[in-house]
Amino acid sequence: MQVRMELTYRTKKGLETIFSSDMMQAGQAIVIAEDMEKTGRIKQLTFIDSNEGSWTYKQLKKYMEEIKTEPHDIIVYFDGGFDLKTNKAGLGCVIYYEQNEKAYRIRKNALVEGLVSNNEAEYAALHLGLTELELLGAHHLPVTLVGDSKVVIHQLDGEWPCYEKELAAWIDRIERKLEQLGITPTYKNVSRKMNREADQLATQALQEIEITSHRER
Repeated sequence: MQVRMELTYRTKKGLETIFSSDMMQAGQAIVIAEDMEKTGRIKQLTFIDSNEGSWTYKQLKKYMEEIKTEPHDIIVYFDGGFDLKTNKAGLGCVIYYEQNEKAYRIRKNALVEGLVSNNEAEYAALHLGLTELELLGAHHLPVTLVGDSKVVIHQLDGEWPCYEKELAAWIDRIERKLEQLGITPTYKNVSRKMNREADQLATQALQEIEITSHRER
């Protein structure tokens, strides 16, 4: 989970001002907050998550202790490719997460038939990533979903409308899966270069090269 810190700082002479930090991983925010508290000049400290939820120091630290043994700080990269000649789609997803104070990476691809466009392949790749999260046991936590398709990202975040029947069906399927897992999504659109791993997995799937990997980073 990512949070930003909002704090009131008081000088020795009693002057006060309010600071707000950039977003950062909750664990990092706790370490910084602990260090700042040692100055004795922090009058008030609040953590704000990506959904504008407010946390006290004790609440955030307790939450981080509770999820330590569960998969958390999850980022899912996804990409799909469609071959017009074969009418086959290659799906790729990469999942980064932490558990028991260790960092892990899952790489998975799949070759599928029955899709009709590259956009549909992109949706199917995201659904593949969510299926991997379900197998991982991830549930009831925020997850960042990253793709290079503006159509998919902005249709899912509600910024763009969806008129295609087959894509609307995928949106419904993905939203049901998110609700089933209790996942609060944050959608992020990146360039293809920034989505290189998932793109390569999708390409390898179209070449009938199957990839399944789950290891510590």
